[in-house]
Amino acid sequence: MALTRDFKETIKKRVECDPDFAKSLLHEAVDLLLDGDSATAKLILRDLINATVGFERLAEEVKKPSKSLHRMLSTSGNPTMENLSTIFAIIKKSLHVRIETTVITV
Repeated sequence: MALTRDFKETIKKRVECDPDFAKSLLHEAVDLLLDGDSATAKLILRDLINATVGFERLAEEVKKPSKSLHRMLSTSGNPTMENLSTIFAIIKKSLHVRIETTVITV
């Protein structure tokens, strides 16, 4: 029998021992969102939230039930821009990072 580990647990362990990995996940979520792939961006955000602040603490800070946050960050969820910006702000604060954008003309 092959040994397996839960994917979410693997992400959580990696974030705990490698802060740059967490920052890369946040960066990827932002890039995907700006590129129009909101479904994948929301799934990455879910993994990042689970590995960092957790949905219960996020719910307290956003003042929304954690089940609502889970639904809004599902592939079929439809978070408002206000909710997304609040979620990003909380994650940024938790990771102690700033998000900077660069516009590249092609």
